[in-house]
Amino acid sequence: MIIKSIVETSYSGMYKVAPEEGSAFFIRKEYLSSVNLEELEPGFELSDEQEEELLDAGLCAVVELKAVDYLARAEQCRSGLTRKLLQKGYDAQYIDRALTFLEAADYLSDERFSRAWLNTRRTNHYEGRTRLLAELMSRGISRDVAASAVEEFFTENDEEEICRRAYEKLSKKKSGDKLIAAMIQAGFNYKQIRAAEAGLSGQAEQ
Repeated sequence: MIIKSIVETSYSGMYKVAPEEGSAFFIRKEYLSSVNLEELEPGFELSDEQEEELLDAGLCAVVELKAVDYLARAEQCRSGLTRKLLQKGYDAQYIDRALTFLEAADYLSDERFSRAWLNTRRTNHYEGRTRLLAELMSRGISRDVAASAVEEFFTENDEEEICRRAYEKLSKKKSGDKLIAAMIQAGFNYKQIRAAEAGLSGQAEQ
């Protein structure tokens, strides 16, 4: 491959490479190891090994740009974004390299995704710690990150009030042991459930 032109794009750190033969493609230096980006100027001829490395970098860039497209719509977690990209037919090795770069650049963050997911979840659900923790972990979030996000969520949201609302909602359809089981499934413990039950009973007596 002989380089016809190479120019930096408006997307930070990304370059557009046009070979003398074939289609143009994008690269960034983070996807290169032995190839020196500064050497890539018009007329530079790459060895077979360098060409392979440059094309691999181009495939990483393709994945990165698709991942950024998803991230522009909403926060993503690494596991979920990996799954989406695999479903689109991208190679796992290029996905891994691209997402590692995006994490290092703070474009992709499991912590930020977890906070956003919890805040969205509370709109239509009343759930306790264990359920929220399990839901995040089922999405590929590590236990430590999920636990930290849940803890932060409950410093900003009244856990007793959420439990009371869950009890009030579920008690319209269930009672007795079935109600208790549903509350436990929703992530609340016995102490919280009894407190919610007592609170609603007190309101009914007034």
